[in-house]
Amino acid sequence: MATEPTSPSAVDSAGRVVTGAGDAEPQRSRTAEPAGTRQLRVGWRWVVFTVALFLSLFHLYTGYTGTLPDLQQRAPHLALGLVLVFLLYPARPRETTRQRWFGWGLTAAGAALLAYLAATGVAEWYVLAPSLGVLVVVQAVRYLPWSLLGVPAGDLVLSLLGLLCGAYMFFSHEEILETAGLIAPDSVAVATVGILLVLVATQRVLGTALVVLAGAMLAYAYFGPFLPGFLFHSGYTLDRIISTVFLGTEGVFGTPIGISATFIFLFLIFAAMLQRTGMERFFTDLALGSTGWATGGTAKVGVVTSAFTGTITGSSVANTVSNGAFTIPMMKRSGYRSEYAGAVEAASSTGGQLAPPIMGAAAFIMIEFTGLAYIQIIVAAAVPAVLFFAAQFVVIHFDSKRLGIRGIPRRELPDLRHLLASKGYLLLPIVGIFTLLSVGYSPIFAAMGAIALTVGVNALAQVVTAALRRWHGMDDKLTPWSLLEGLVDAARIALPIIIACATAGMIAGVITLTGLGLKLSNGLVTLGQGMLLPTMVLSMLACLILGIGLPTTANYVITATLAAPAIITILQQDASEPTTAMLLMAHLFVYYFGVMADITPPVCLAAYAASGVSGGNPIRTGVQSVRIAVSGFVVPFMFVLSPELLLQGVTWASGTLAVGTGLLGASLVGVAVVGYVNAPISWILRIPVAGAGLALLHGDWRADLVGGAVAALVLARHWWTSRSTGGGSVSTRVGAADGARG
Repeated sequence: MATEPTSPSAVDSAGRVVTGAGDAEPQRSRTAEPAGTRQLRVGWRWVVFTVALFLSLFHLYTGYTGTLPDLQQRAPHLALGLVLVFLLYPARPRETTRQRWFGWGLTAAGAALLAYLAATGVAEWYVLAPSLGVLVVVQAVRYLPWSLLGVPAGDLVLSLLGLLCGAYMFFSHEEILETAGLIAPDSVAVATVGILLVLVATQRVLGTALVVLAGAMLAYAYFGPFLPGFLFHSGYTLDRIISTVFLGTEGVFGTPIGISATFIFLFLIFAAMLQRTGMERFFTDLALGSTGWATGGTAKVGVVTSAFTGTITGSSVANTVSNGAFTIPMMKRSGYRSEYAGAVEAASSTGGQLAPPIMGAAAFIMIEFTGLAYIQIIVAAAVPAVLFFAAQFVVIHFDSKRLGIRGIPRRELPDLRHLLASKGYLLLPIVGIFTLLSVGYSPIFAAMGAIALTVGVNALAQVVTAALRRWHGMDDKLTPWSLLEGLVDAARIALPIIIACATAGMIAGVITLTGLGLKLSNGLVTLGQGMLLPTMVLSMLACLILGIGLPTTANYVITATLAAPAIITILQQDASEPTTAMLLMAHLFVYYFGVMADITPPVCLAAYAASGVSGGNPIRTGVQSVRIAVSGFVVPFMFVLSPELLLQGVTWASGTLAVGTGLLGASLVGVAVVGYVNAPISWILRIPVAGAGLALLHGDWRADLVGGAVAALVLARHWWTSRSTGGGSVSTRVGAADGARG
């Protein structure tokens, strides 16, 4: 989540778990301000609390009574999100003289551009005046000292403008849709302000990269007639571009924010309620009890807890920082170097977005892009996620075995039987949401049901503990006040997703307007010469490059528009319509590599976040993250070549075989990366081990036979050789260059 998990356990210098450590010092409030936000005074804290609570109640109301028409549902979602962003996220002040001059240079460039547009008649007053007004206010926030109880006056103006834009869209939605294609000055003026506010909010919450990409796309929509080759298009007026991007449901208020305003927000409320009932602590203790005793147990605990949290938060960076505050120090005390400990956390936090049932926000957006049912998507994503974490466990296990890093004594770990007996009821909401989705209920209904079940189970637990006279000793009770705090937390967690979806919709709207998506898709097919493997490689590179600095949600929206159609085109061949399997293969492929961009150097945001906690080198942390999460770069290619791994077109027998051989194949790939079992494996033998793993990941039974035979022969030879030489010494294990110690 957006806040640090409070754990009932800590680890001493020897790596042993000390239950209850940390109880002596006050725990951080779960309603503390999100990282990177300004510290507000009490009055403004109540304003933020009220706005965030209203935002959550709005979504609960529409989830229960039925969603409103598209613009009416999405406008309050974005408007209240903008209000909270400008109150919570401060503008980054320019401290050095050089940076200050650069900022004023950008301001002067913006003013010069507006002057040029006015002089040439390209833009009318209803575009120029709002643009100039927003530009002045944004710069006033940075350089003028005016404030009201600690909040810059300019930020209050921006918040008010965001609210007014949303109110205009909410109350004028019918008129806007009825006059589609007609330029109304007042609507364009509102749209101009709205677009600029979204870009400013994006820069504050998500950084500059996404703003630059969105700005480049807006410029492309206008300057298309002056561009060469496939980038050429006939061009559009400024009014038309602004109207398309903000007015209607093709740009900012398009599919991405539509999903955020319905499915995603309700699942975030569900996640916040789970956190309030102690689910995060329960899973940490469950991970400690189930894996803490094993070889490399502390690292495996980090994998399990981060996988669970990552599927809900949908942010590898936020997950890395929050869980890493507990898991990274624990791993370092067990003997792992800073880079390795950070890499384990970054890799597992990133992989959490690949794990059903929530998969961050992408699973819901994938519904709209593919037209498939939610249950089809999470079923298809299940086996690849299992393979991802299985290979990660193998890498960590044999790295730890080589280094001699053992687990924590069982007597110092939570007792699983007692834990499940006393806290096992916390799993009921998870079981409930799976059941509702499996029997065909919509995600909105399932999320509402899961929220109600979470609250109901906690209330029943309180009744039982009260009857046993243990109510005062019960942790994580849901009181009326904690329920309200949970709703506020959900709104805060949602802010990066709201802003990312709005900006991604802006980019997708320009891509659709100009036809760029079809051109780039055809370009990928042409560059790949119509062959599947080269096209997949090019698509992978596109996803990794676009993932530089972009949040996963925005990355998926863009790559699903640009790269996925190229893969579908080749898979489809002469078929009239793409099959379900084709859609799943293409969209999960681009999603996987959009996610993996977070740990791929040189710009590996999750690794940088992990290094901030561990104190290690960020690039080395990124390299180790790629090594630990190697299956994330292999499995997508294999499930496109073998849709059995997505459980498509399989029987129980063939599906079981695909899962079994896939697990063995992913494990062998992990062994090949580590180069150690009970003794070091030479590079000459690691190559056939990796080949055997890839053959077993392939769905063809003949490839399975070949892969199994090669793996058996190579590992048998390795076992015999290591037995005759007495195995690898501890010094050999510790000194390996590619291991966990460096």
